[in-house]
Amino acid sequence: MTAYLSEMLQRIEASPTTAMTDRATELREQGKDIISLSVGEPDFATPDHVIEAAKAALDAGDTKYTPVTGAMALKKAACLHFERDLGIATDPSRVIVTAGGKQALFEAIVATVSHGDEVIVPSPWWVSYPQMVHFAGGKVVPLRTHAHRNFRFDPGEVESLIGPSTNWLMLNSPGNPTGAVYPAEMLKGIGEVLRHHPQVMVLSDDIYAPLNYTDEPHATLANLCPDLADRICTVSGVSKSHAMTGFRIGVATGPKWLIDAMGRLQSNSSGNPASISQAAAVAAFEGPQDFLVDWREKFRKRRDMVLAGIKAIPGLSTSVPDGAFYCFIDATPLMDRFGDDDRKLALHLLDHGVAVVAASAFGGKNGFRISFATDDAVLKEAIRRIGLALD
Repeated sequence: MTAYLSEMLQRIEASPTTAMTDRATELREQGKDIISLSVGEPDFATPDHVIEAAKAALDAGDTKYTPVTGAMALKKAACLHFERDLGIATDPSRVIVTAGGKQALFEAIVATVSHGDEVIVPSPWWVSYPQMVHFAGGKVVPLRTHAHRNFRFDPGEVESLIGPSTNWLMLNSPGNPTGAVYPAEMLKGIGEVLRHHPQVMVLSDDIYAPLNYTDEPHATLANLCPDLADRICTVSGVSKSHAMTGFRIGVATGPKWLIDAMGRLQSNSSGNPASISQAAAVAAFEGPQDFLVDWREKFRKRRDMVLAGIKAIPGLSTSVPDGAFYCFIDATPLMDRFGDDDRKLALHLLDHGVAVVAASAFGGKNGFRISFATDDAVLKEAIRRIGLALD
């Protein structure tokens, strides 16, 4: 009964992406042929050296509690990752290990946002960003982006939204759901704006950093603007880069006062992440990374195949995602058939055997997001079904 639910819980909704994925699973269990393009999960196998590290930890009996904020071995491995892959020099005292990157983002928001605080969130956004802010009692301030600009924004647009109650700007590059990649010059411009607003912190979600299809190296604010490091929390992990979604390991680095606050919250909620998963993550960060070159190229080819397929369907269009593994598809010319409700469009596609997520779930409209992190043949069949459903 609603009367028993807390005020905080009543502010939020269940994740639409997991809801659609769960619905697709239910339909499959009923014997229906459903292709799910709703979840962001690499279809590649977890690298062998990571699996072997998990087995070795089990054989060694490493099944006890670790320190709440993560084992020292993994904190040191995370420091290696942050410096090697993101250009951020840090130390174990400024690193926290969490049960997935989502937990790190949640803890940073809940530890710092009070009733009435404002958080600037570029939209379309990942579905959980606004829910986290609402849960903490904060107010989401949308920063609208558009396909014709590859879902990027000008630093001046950020400054126009900053007010006396602003305490966070959220960044996600490469981005979910659009695949937008923020270039270094854009991030430097944001840094210049932030220098005039010392009360604003930045939560930088870099979980898709290895999946960048541009010719430029990954750019992140903490590396480009080290003078702002005491106001930036950078979140990463192994879920997307090493196909370890089920291991549930995220890592974050930032100012020590914030990491300590997140740890205090974690100590009273989940406790430490799974010990076996931590051992596997050490191997992920410290082991070979060369397989990522092949994975990136496969994702790039899938992206191009999906783009060509979507372009061939009348009424659909999409910008070219420069990173991650999503296409954010616009279906505006077709929306009158669905009462201008993209949730009805998503359900229509589900009826035709393809699970997608409506654009409105991400703060967008008139379209849907698909993940191309699945087999080539499956993607081709999914695009064929989408075309038939909209014909």
